[in-house]
Amino acid sequence: MTTSDPIADMLTRIRNAIMAQHDSVLIPASKMKLYIAKILKHEGFINDYEAMGSQPHRHIKIMLKYDENKRPIITGLKRVSKPGLRVYVHNKEVPRVLGGLGIAIVSTSKGVMSGHRAWRQGIGGELLCYVW
Repeated sequence: MTTSDPIADMLTRIRNAIMAQHDSVLIPASKMKLYIAKILKHEGFINDYEAMGSQPHRHIKIMLKYDENKRPIITGLKRVSKPGLRVYVHNKEVPRVLGGLGIAIVSTSKGVMSGHRAWRQGIGGELLCYVW
């Protein structure tokens, strides 16, 4: 199955797995999705991720994170830049999500990174999504 927006598909799969309180979710792999999973792990939104399988049917297994009361750590995911309407930000315009409690994920000329890291490095790029 091909989708016109694979990143939105990834975020929807994570959102659905969290609502069903699954421990993990399988997502078709791509480099961009691996970078996003790496950022989510680094920022503490997921427990871990793992690239599984071989070409051409690779998948990413994302282990979701919950607190001691079984409430999900990720409470919201929002796709910002879409294939039909790309959203770009300058280095001074990288948004803060929920006053710093969430993150923006930005695709820059130096790779995919969190909005805070892009702001510190003084670079802008395509605003992919918000996670809180």
